[in-house]
Amino acid sequence: MSETALVWITVSEILVLVAGLAFFLIWLGSLLGRIASTLEAGSGLVSKIADDARAIRPGLQHVNRTGGTVAGALPLLYGFAEETLRKVDPTPERPRVATPASGRRRSRIHEAVGYSPPRHSA
Repeated sequence: MSETALVWITVSEILVLVAGLAFFLIWLGSLLGRIASTLEAGSGLVSKIADDARAIRPGLQHVNRTGGTVAGALPLLYGFAEETLRKVDPTPERPRVATPASGRRRSRIHEAVGYSPPRHSA
């Protein structure tokens, strides 16, 4: 290769490199612009949340006092629940349900898969 061909190849490579870097910087600038606009919108939301929190803050003391009262009553409520459970029969007598005159309905799902359950007399 001649020297002029090497110079032209080198210059063209440098131009391609500069064009690639320029494209990258333009793309990066557009991304940073979108990020900046999103952060700006988020800043407005944060200020609204702070304003709402300022309005709620005085009521938090009342909520905390009420929560403390409820938490203090829980052992008493647990005790009442345990006493109630001791009084309840774990196996109450349930009335027997009558069988319909037409008999019990029979499912055909078992027959569809080839299973035949044993017959029980009612």
